[in-house]
Amino acid sequence: MAIRFISRLLAAVMSLAVVACAQPGFGPDQMSITQGTIEQITPTQIESSGNMGVGAVLGGIAGVGLGSLIGGGTGRDVAMVAGAIGGTMAGQETQRRFSSPVAGQQIFVRTDSGVLVEVTQQADMSLRVGQRVFVQGRGDAARVVPQ
Repeated sequence: MAIRFISRLLAAVMSLAVVACAQPGFGPDQMSITQGTIEQITPTQIESSGNMGVGAVLGGIAGVGLGSLIGGGTGRDVAMVAGAIGGTMAGQETQRRFSSPVAGQQIFVRTDSGVLVEVTQQADMSLRVGQRVFVQGRGDAARVVPQ
């Protein structure tokens, strides 16, 4: 009985992990566009986060699959849970080791209202100091694009 509960709990946690990895889109009330001028551009490296969590989910699924091949009854349930946990940890570590940083830019924009905004994004070689730009979006989703 306890093993079934753990199996269901693990399935629920993995489902939540998959949903949490989804990127929300902008709604009409969430998009903002600000105009300004680039004051400074500094090259930087950005950790690749495009598929974060995928390695853990795939590793967990593979671990459950391998665990289901072992034994029968409660032993199989225990092996599936252990396989899911071990696979999740191995998949996450493998993804971390093989993801490489991406070339990026730290861009400082003085908005028309006088506020200094900093955006870190993937490198865009068409941007230069003194250029008029739009800052689209807010927070981590903000991007600087030429005007």
